[in-house]
Amino acid sequence: MGDLQIKKQPKQYDAVIVGSGAGGGMAAYVLANAGLKVCLLEAGADYDPAKHSSQLKNPWESPRRGASTKFRPFGDFDGCFWGWEIDGEPYTMAEGSDKWDWWRARMIGGRTNHWGRISLRFGPKDFKRRSIDGLGDDWPISYEDVKPYYDKIDKLLGVFGSVEGLENDPDGIFLPPPKPRLHELMIKKAATGIGVPVIPSRLSILTKQINKERGECFYCAQCGRSCKAAADFSSSSALVQPAVRTGNVDVITQAMAREVITNKEGIATGISYVDKTDMMEYQVSGRVVILAASACETARLLLNSKSQRHPNGLANSSNVVGKYLHDSTGAALGGVLPELFGRKRYNEDGVGGMHVYTPWWLDNKKLDFPRGYHIEYWGGMGQPAYGFGFGMQGMNGKYAVNGVKKEAGGYGASLKEDVRYFYGAGVGMAGRGEAVPRIDNYCEIDPKVVDKYGIPVLRFHTTHSDYEIKQAKHMKETFKEIMHEMGAIITWGGDDDASNNYGLANPGNIIHEAGTARMGNDKKTSALNKWSQAHDCKTLFCVDGSQFTSQADKNITWTILALSMRASEYIIDEMKKQNL
Repeated sequence: MGDLQIKKQPKQYDAVIVGSGAGGGMAAYVLANAGLKVCLLEAGADYDPAKHSSQLKNPWESPRRGASTKFRPFGDFDGCFWGWEIDGEPYTMAEGSDKWDWWRARMIGGRTNHWGRISLRFGPKDFKRRSIDGLGDDWPISYEDVKPYYDKIDKLLGVFGSVEGLENDPDGIFLPPPKPRLHELMIKKAATGIGVPVIPSRLSILTKQINKERGECFYCAQCGRSCKAAADFSSSSALVQPAVRTGNVDVITQAMAREVITNKEGIATGISYVDKTDMMEYQVSGRVVILAASACETARLLLNSKSQRHPNGLANSSNVVGKYLHDSTGAALGGVLPELFGRKRYNEDGVGGMHVYTPWWLDNKKLDFPRGYHIEYWGGMGQPAYGFGFGMQGMNGKYAVNGVKKEAGGYGASLKEDVRYFYGAGVGMAGRGEAVPRIDNYCEIDPKVVDKYGIPVLRFHTTHSDYEIKQAKHMKETFKEIMHEMGAIITWGGDDDASNNYGLANPGNIIHEAGTARMGNDKKTSALNKWSQAHDCKTLFCVDGSQFTSQADKNITWTILALSMRASEYIIDEMKKQNL
């Protein structure tokens, strides 16, 4: 497009931020509260959980009884707009690649409106994995560099948990954890009986009120719908709205970022975006540009931002932008507990997530895979909804009531009897593990495909290594031991074997992708320095998962938040020194 067709925003901002999820929301919050003028660009719609959440609706209030759609893959009441597929926004796979499952949110707050809110700190070892096992690379920072920011976000956003003193699972500043529910007590007894630790989980849900703006959890177990009382953390309610209330933030929704604008010296000066409502291109300018669009979208933006000074894409003189793409590993298994068939009914909803979990407990030096995993558990008496299967198919359709065998299923009174009998007896578990970042797992620009806005799309090259497959095998073996110890009947996931990588999820499927613009001390092998700042362009910062040198066996959101706060405070300091 020529300059005459581009509408340029006359206002000059201190910072232009792309993306309003964990990284972008935190950057907007910190900068706005320091008095900087911020423009926050979001590719999706406005979203305020207090107004738009489907919390407390019943299944019959959905025309699909809560079933999923392309717009809401996790169900009709889920807090996130879009997901694996978005109309008019394709992505492609390279020949020979495993399928990459790319989840994309399009709304204020992004994925933080529906995530599991598992809020784990990385530990000291997680920043120095190469020094331990010789694989991948160490981060240019240590746990001690990030700890002050973990402490700050614990206080600012709230996280419950328990002090355990574990070496590589650092304790936080915790709110009281909720008590384990019945199925969790049974899991704990069985797992600890075979040497697998089970401790209170660590979720960013307010079991006590921490400020006037946010409420306290009332245990409806619907955090995935996003909380109207803001008792769970989402960027929209806990960061973006408070930032806007300072008067220092302009939010532009339905803004599909096309490229980072640079001047003749190659310095980032703003963002060019397509307004989805009129399909016109606009430009907005700032002293710094902060990308927080998610690991893959940020890589796409950088690779599409070519210029005379940056012919290989912005911040890509190292040729690592898009490289070292990796996701948490994931494998799961589930079943039923006959001991709970026909159980008494009572309210045990709890928080919208697990009350207990298992941190990594073994020494990888004694195993045939190099990185660990944690275990997440579920089960019990959640609100019945569409797709509630009761595990009947896993027992060949037969069970006994008062010693009398009968067939499961049917309709009418027979079906109701089955539902009542199996309700609350389900149990399951999933591993979430660390993959080893590899340069041959990457995304690049597809030279032949554009989206409906005319922006070139990503093409993925990803495969699992033997490390991840062996890790998934260990997960399944552990789950089966716990289920056996509980006396559970496995109804799905138990037959996985080498033919399907032991049920290992497609890369990307766990929605923890990271590593496409990783930080490091050497500008020849990394895109960013230790402050999340581009080596090649001092006015460009990346504060989402793209900056990760490696993941841990932990969910990454809490570390995204901490690193975004750290980078934002660095930006403020550098502006005061007139270095930016």
